[in-house]
Amino acid sequence: MRFRPRNVRSRLTLWYVLVLASLLALYAGVASLFLFLSLREDFDHNLLEDLETVEGTLTKEPNGLVSLHSNHPDAAEPRIGHFIEVWSPEGALLFRSSALQNHAMGGPPGPNEGLRDPTPSTTRLPNGAQIRLVSSVYHVEDQRVVLRVAYSEDGLWGELREFGVVLLLGFPIALLLAGVGGYALAQKALAPIDRMAIQTQKISAERLTDRLSVENPDDELGKLASVFNAMLARLQAAFDQLRRFTADASHELRTPLTAIRSVGEVALQEQKSPAEYRDVIGSMLEEVDRLTRLVESLLTLSRADAGHVQLQRVDISLLALTREASSMVEVLAEEKGQRMEIDGDAGLIVSADRLVLRQGIVNLLDNAIKYSPRNTRILVHVGFGAAGQASLDITDEGPGIPSEHQPYVFDRFYRVDQARTREWGGAGLGLAITRWAVEAHGGAVDITSKHGTGTTFRVSLPLVPDSVRHTAVSQ
Repeated sequence: MRFRPRNVRSRLTLWYVLVLASLLALYAGVASLFLFLSLREDFDHNLLEDLETVEGTLTKEPNGLVSLHSNHPDAAEPRIGHFIEVWSPEGALLFRSSALQNHAMGGPPGPNEGLRDPTPSTTRLPNGAQIRLVSSVYHVEDQRVVLRVAYSEDGLWGELREFGVVLLLGFPIALLLAGVGGYALAQKALAPIDRMAIQTQKISAERLTDRLSVENPDDELGKLASVFNAMLARLQAAFDQLRRFTADASHELRTPLTAIRSVGEVALQEQKSPAEYRDVIGSMLEEVDRLTRLVESLLTLSRADAGHVQLQRVDISLLALTREASSMVEVLAEEKGQRMEIDGDAGLIVSADRLVLRQGIVNLLDNAIKYSPRNTRILVHVGFGAAGQASLDITDEGPGIPSEHQPYVFDRFYRVDQARTREWGGAGLGLAITRWAVEAHGGAVDITSKHGTGTTFRVSLPLVPDSVRHTAVSQ
């Protein structure tokens, strides 16, 4: 089973120690290599100097052998780890240090040994001892000889071992101190997160106004706290909107239900004629119709919020769809003596769900009819808008909308004139549905109005590209 620390500070400390251990191991390796090369360079330098010294102390004895002058340190008592051999070119041994104990340093010399510049090399004696050897050709009086001088590498490797022991002893101590320090630093660095977690646990649906404290808004944790606070603000706004929506929906549902109950209770208090009962039933059906429209609107918005409405797009003329929508509310305009004048370019094709977009346009036309006086005109124009957009303008001659109300007219259950809501039968959901229908098609709906001079709603929708316009179905 793989070991995995449970908390972040432990994982950070572990990673910190592992990275530090890797760096220290790399440093120890590089330092050891550098020390080895430096020591061997000094080692070779001393070996070459000793070679020159030995060359000057060689002397030939009457028997043809070679010996060292008495002033050389090895003449009286050989130094530990210092070895000398002298060979004739024919392979006869002329001199050997007693420290070698009759062990040859590589056997008789070859024909080319010592002819080039002296270059130290590493070899081993028959007893396994590792030495550093250098050879040179030298003349003792009239005799040509091959001189070998070698040093034992035991001292060199001994210093490296001592250095390695120091590193091995210091390595775990350094890692232990680094781990303790790293854990303390990680705990201090993550302390703001602990405080944020404690504050977050206290936040609930009833305390959405609480916010996380931001100690430094410029560092990563401060940015995280700021983003979380922004999310809380959005959640608070959504919860507030949901509470208002629930309260408004409850109020709107209660009003027709109360009216139905009141009418029924009054009708039951005394005996009435069939005509009077028909009037009572008619009043109750009007309220039921109002209640049905409200429930359908709420259901449409709830499906839109949940993303359950799948648009069935077709290429359609915006002008033809507008005429189709106007035919559904034309009778309402005729009752008030209003004229709807519709014109525009029938070649402006949009990709839209016929039923959804038509409902949005119907709501705009119904709104214009409701809020326009009798015997007035409602102008509807379809034309080019911004680049790649078609625009639908619906202008009425109503009282207009004050500027302070315009930003909220598309909000759910928002009504400018609360006093006349019952008279016009609106619940404040029509324009909200319109905005959703238009935005679902990638468009936008705007309002232009001045109090007392009428209102213009403009719907902007993306046009179908020219390459596919000719495939649109004529409506």
